Amino acid sequence: MANLLHRPQATHGKVQEITPESAGWRYVGFDVHKLHAGEVASGETGDQEVMLVMVEGKAQFDAAGQSWGELGDRMNVFEKIPPHCLYIPNGESWKAVATTDCTIAVCKAPGLSGHKARHIGPADISLDERGEGANKRFVNVIAMDEQDFCDSLLVTEVFTPAGNWSSYPSHRHDEDNYPDITFLEETYYHRLNPSNGFGVQRVYTDDASLDETMAVHDGDVVCVPRGYHPCGTPYGIEMYYLNVMAGPLRKWRFIAAPEMEDLLV
Repeated sequence: MANLLHRPQATHGKVQEITPESAGWRYVGFDVHKLHAGEVASGETGDQEVMLVMVEGKAQFDAAGQSWGELGDRMNVFEKIPPHCLYIPNGESWKAVATTDCTIAVCKAPGLSGHKARHIGPADISLDERGEGANKRFVNVIAMDEQDFCDSLLVTEVFTPAGNWSSYPSHRHDEDNYPDITFLEETYYHRLNPSNGFGVQRVYTDDASLDETMAVHDGDVVCVPRGYHPCGTPYGIEMYYLNVMAGPLRKWRFIAAPEMEDLLV
């Protein structure tokens, strides 16, 4: 099994690069670019579709033969306002020129030429409250299965208040048995406030053939190939994560851990 925890490989430029090969799986790719004003990130989608998420800052975008103008309102991710995103189908190219210091996430999965390029912005996204008590969190749904924006990608943001748990009660989506459960690989891109804080994430299966508990820091990516995958944050430390999921069917169906089925909210 490939390593599940990926620390940033740099402090500037392409700071994260997760490929199916490096993750040891088939569907999900994920990059993060941290740019200064005037710097450029670009790519060819090839056989992948791409969702560019403006995690923070602003940039000028050209993609799929169009100019999309300057995108981005959120200068710090913990402002919690909905992000600007740009969906690009397979067989296209994209270019981002930073107009401020910015962080751009590049979410990738197999493209099937089923959707056109589109901007997904704050008007399309609302911050929804989920859970209760120490399981309360706040979700920006960018492109889940109820939004017909993508061929394969499922993308969402989650803000977990200090001292709370998220992706909890524990659940898994590692079997291809729709409508009860779907097989989805998943990445978690973590940010923390304050940035020198830490959180925890556990990835485990019923038979404990996979059972890893990791301290996560600002900018880390955790890969979830299978199993349950809750995360939590200590008192005084707020957690953000950007989720990317993909598999053979673009549906999010999961099963709770047996000991937690009555807790699922």
